[in-house]
Amino acid sequence: MPRLILLIAAVALAVTACGGSSSSHEDPVTALKTAQQKLEQTSGVSLTLSTDDLPDGVQGLESASGTVTDAPAYDGKLGVVTRLGSFSVPVKSVGGKVYAQIPLTPGWSEVNPADYGAPDPAQLISADSGVPSILAATEDAKRGKDIRGGSGNREVLSTYTGTVPASAVASIIPGATGDFDATYALTPDDELRQVSLTGAFYGPTENTYTLVLTDYGTSKDITAP
Repeated sequence: MPRLILLIAAVALAVTACGGSSSSHEDPVTALKTAQQKLEQTSGVSLTLSTDDLPDGVQGLESASGTVTDAPAYDGKLGVVTRLGSFSVPVKSVGGKVYAQIPLTPGWSEVNPADYGAPDPAQLISADSGVPSILAATEDAKRGKDIRGGSGNREVLSTYTGTVPASAVASIIPGATGDFDATYALTPDDELRQVSLTGAFYGPTENTYTLVLTDYGTSKDITAP
């Protein structure tokens, strides 16, 4: 009998330990809230943003890659589709101004990214108008399957789904309308590693943007050109 009691106690302790390490993942609302807070509190991240199905005839954002900090500031590239074709250009955003090296134009030029259907990339981790505000606006959050992701697919990520209203998404893509389907992938300690949003970013035809965030805690001194 003592052995049986010890065995039951050991099993109970093991179950409790496992539950404690993943308790936040049992509650989608708590997990997404923690991911939101971690993104708001980080000094910076590396990011990649992409879409493979931008609607035909649309002038808009196709890709982004670079570093965004809590200054807020951004240093990287933006890929946009315009009436003249597709371009990937170096971009910096500092002090509320966005600068780009426009093809066939010497040096850096100040631009308004909204003219290209793109966001100010420095605001992508902003609490008020970036990805944290999308996490905060997510409705009907549900737990999904675990997936592999991160660098070299070495991380096991927990996924969550939900819907996000256009009012939250429009701060990133100004033309967004209607509700958006969101899928989030979180690390075991609830860092947001990936988010995919599907909906009408540019008119009635839907497309999907996927954002990948790595290197939390990055620091970089980004200055205007």
